[in-house]
Amino acid sequence: MTLSICTAQLNFVVGDLPGNVQKIVEAARQAHAAGAHLLLTPELALCGYAAEDLFLRPAFLSACDDAVKAVARATAPLKDLVIVLGHAQRAAPGAGAFAPCLNAASVLRNGRIEHCYVKRELPNYQVFDERRYFLPGQAPCVFEVQGVRVGLLICEDAWHAAPARDSAQAGAELLAVINASPFHMGKSAEREQTMRERVRETGLPLVYAHLVGGQDEVVFEGRSFALDAAGQVAGRAPGFEEKLVFTQVEKAPAAIKVIADVAPERSPEADLWDALVLGVRDYVGKNGFPGVLLGLSGGIDSALVLAIAVDALGADKVRTVMMPSPYTADISWIDARDMAERLGVQYDEIAIAPQFEAFKAALAPHFAGRTEDTTEENLQARIRGTLLMALSNKFGAVVLTTGNKSELATGYCTLYGDMAGGFAPIKDVAKTTVFALARWRNANDPYGTGANPIPERIITRPPSAELRPDQTDQDSLPPYEVLDAIVARYMENDEPIESIIAAGFARADVEKVTRLIKINEYKRRQAPIGVRVTRRSFGKDWRYPITQRFRA
Repeated sequence: MTLSICTAQLNFVVGDLPGNVQKIVEAARQAHAAGAHLLLTPELALCGYAAEDLFLRPAFLSACDDAVKAVARATAPLKDLVIVLGHAQRAAPGAGAFAPCLNAASVLRNGRIEHCYVKRELPNYQVFDERRYFLPGQAPCVFEVQGVRVGLLICEDAWHAAPARDSAQAGAELLAVINASPFHMGKSAEREQTMRERVRETGLPLVYAHLVGGQDEVVFEGRSFALDAAGQVAGRAPGFEEKLVFTQVEKAPAAIKVIADVAPERSPEADLWDALVLGVRDYVGKNGFPGVLLGLSGGIDSALVLAIAVDALGADKVRTVMMPSPYTADISWIDARDMAERLGVQYDEIAIAPQFEAFKAALAPHFAGRTEDTTEENLQARIRGTLLMALSNKFGAVVLTTGNKSELATGYCTLYGDMAGGFAPIKDVAKTTVFALARWRNANDPYGTGANPIPERIITRPPSAELRPDQTDQDSLPPYEVLDAIVARYMENDEPIESIIAAGFARADVEKVTRLIKINEYKRRQAPIGVRVTRRSFGKDWRYPITQRFRA
């Protein structure tokens, strides 16, 4: 006997209940036509993940309840197709003091809801706030399809031993796990290894259905997979794309066999690139912006953001503006123009020298007797930010900021200057990774938008903000190899200062970097959101008070 499972690895929009219903119903029709017996949708597919404080609104929960009924009605003619539907469900009155709803998965068959499973393990770490919204479930859910007893789990449930064990004890022969698990570098391998542990503990094969798409700062990469009873990968879907994935489960007296296609594993750079591209594409597309614009400086950061934007949106939706100051080197505008031509984007130049001189003249009486310093440097950045935001207001395109994680960590950025914008594609990408990605993109053209898009000189010249004569980043910061390593240890992994020093880093560098991280919290709190690609980003993962005196 063979059970055909279809995993709906799809990209949903938070709050678009009619659109999500339509997408799920169409997937169900395609799955049924292809002979599938079971359709798995991702966690909270019906309302989108994560809906955050929409979960606190009674009207939203009512709309979710209505949407479940709409899916049941529309799929009733699909005879004997079982659908696992991820959705939010209003909690019973008085069930919890604060959390108003449940993270649920309903099992639909022939237009009826046969079972409703409630997620048991509610994550409250990193980007997750599920205990704010949901009440935990208690009981396992096992249902039969085509002679196979399927145990249902929702995402975090499978990162703990008890829910899978309880499903096995309730008679499950196969585990089905529906998920919305945000991407960060290395997360895919972690998932597969954790699911192997569940297989090893229960002796049951496992099918992992995963969401794909960008939602504000988080990205879901898909890459749904299946493991056989020995924990070996029996199937794996491609990452970062929508796909209906089919898995065949053959039940025999001796064992259950799992058969599916296995997409090849890829390089970390390829995954990171796709995550950044998907994050930009979905933020721009789902929010209805007609395109993007960015300041193109001739430096490595804006070059990388431009390449990401073109891969995400196409050249016709990307506009670049070069805004030279008196300190801009000739090679900067030459390289910026060269890159814009390579990628075929709109390129404009607006010199900021007149505005800069006007600002200095207006402030001269108030600055009398004081030498020029970072004040005048920041003026240049703020003039550029004002020009970009004016173009954004006039034409509707959202401004992409070009700052990276190293700069955001240390405050090497200008509030209301280069931080002005609506989305920050590389805010979670360290400077050393920026260089690595630039080299990778020059060697690869994954979206067919142009080979070797970044002029080599942009990659090889020393990075500089070009806000004063002969300036380089290392005038103010440790070498990026050192800086990024300290940031990763201290900020991403909470490693103590003395431990970092003991690992071989100079005390002066560690003290400087950690101090800069602390005193620039007020800047980061006002920065635009951007794509999260590490285990801990300066976003929902990082919630430090601005006003505080603790020094590690």
